[in-house]
This record gives sequence, C-alpha cells and structure tokens, in this order.
Amino acid sequence: MDKTLLKGLMVLEAVTDMDQPPRTVDELAALVGLTRSNAHRTLQTLIHAGYVARDERGGGYRGTIRLFELGARQLAQLDIRKVASPLMQALADKTGETVHLSVLDGFDVVYIDKIDSPQPIRAYSMVGGRAPAYAVATGKALLAYQPASYVEARADALISHTRATLTSLSALRDDLARTLKQGYAVNRGEWREGVGGVARVVFDSLGQPMAAVGISGPLDRLTPAQVRRFAPEVVSCAVAISRDMGYRDAAPRRRGAKAGLS
Repeated sequence: MDKTLLKGLMVLEAVTDMDQPPRTVDELAALVGLTRSNAHRTLQTLIHAGYVARDERGGGYRGTIRLFELGARQLAQLDIRKVASPLMQALADKTGETVHLSVLDGFDVVYIDKIDSPQPIRAYSMVGGRAPAYAVATGKALLAYQPASYVEARADALISHTRATLTSLSALRDDLARTLKQGYAVNRGEWREGVGGVARVVFDSLGQPMAAVGISGPLDRLTPAQVRRFAPEVVSCAVAISRDMGYRDAAPRRRGAKAGLS
C-alpha cells in the first residue's frame, strides 16, 4: 500500500470539505494526522498537479475546478441501473417480491428497472410504465424530499384509484411526513387494489433525490408485520445504491426538512 498516496488523498478530502472554510496547513495537518512539514509537502504536490489552490483571502487551501471536471467525467460513466442491478437482485432474493427502481416525472413515477418476483402472484408493472407518484411507495419516497410547494401545486391531480388512495392534500402531507420520519414509504393498496409496497429514496453524489427503490406485492403477503420485517432490507438496498452513486453525507437534507440514511 502506498502510504504517501493515501496521505495525499486524505488531505485532498479535507481540503474539499464544502461544510468548512478553506483550512490552513496547521488545521489540515491536525485533521489528517500529519506533521506540518508533511502536510505542506503534500499540499505543494497537489497544487503542482492542479487539484488544490491557495485561498489568498484567508490563507487556507481549496480545491480547484479540476476536481469538478474529474468528478463530472466519473458521474457521466455512472448508470444507476447498472449500479443498482446487483443490489436489487439481492433485495429480490431476500424478500421474494418484485423490486422496482423508479424516477420522478412530474406527479408520476416511471419504472426504469424491475426484477420480477418468483411468486405465482406478483405486482403487475413494466419497465417504462408509469404510476401516480402519490399512490405508490417509490413515488411517495421521492415526493417526501420535494418542497411543499411541489405537491401543493399538483393537489388537483389527487384522484382516487382505490378505496385506499390518499386524495386529500392534508392526508398526503401527513403520509410524506411519516415517510421522512421512519425513513421509508409504504403503499397500502393505493394504486392497485390489494397490491402494496415499501420503498426508500436514492440520493446522488450531491445529496439530491434521484430515484427510489422498493418492493411490491399482494397485501396478503405484504402484511404490516412483513412490511416491518422487509423495510430494513429496502432501506439497506437504497443506502448501498446511494453510496455507490457517490453519496457520502450521513444526513441527507430535504429542502426545508431533514431525514437521515439509516
């Protein structure tokens, strides 16, 4: 293992901490456990390579645009479906239910990937298909991280699909607040009669909600007890996908609210 390279990466991560002002050599040395001379030498190497620059206003060090260019090229290579596929398969194996990966489009979700349940009775859906976001678990998982105005502006679209559909704005707000609090969304037969689901949001490298992953199946199988049993598996899958997509923060923020990766 190249310890010099590891030290350089540690310094680079400390320099690019966006929650902190540019740090001085002494601060960086203390943070990563280096001597001042080692930290200074490492910074000079990073400056020479174009990844770090001296902040003339405060005397600290900051990352350069070259880091953004590097990250942008890497993000372009990440396809969430490829990243999520093995983790979705593992979730399907553990739960025995259909697994969906969805993205938000207006007040709908679009299914961008799916693994069918091996059970003879399963949730009907298709890749490329749509469902009302407010009536399915993956949709509610995504809506929970939108500004309040996002849902309010679409309140007229809250129509009934089953007896369980949430058609009032106040009921939907309460459900989304519960989703944020418990860390996952639940569908109790709100889109298709007798079909439910559990889902969790997936975050991108900037901490923004980019998709949701969840399971769905007949309510005869997805009883409240099974929902409680499978919810941690769904959450773990979503957390793993988020991290593989570059997400690092342990406390993702909704615009105007907080919720954490469990």
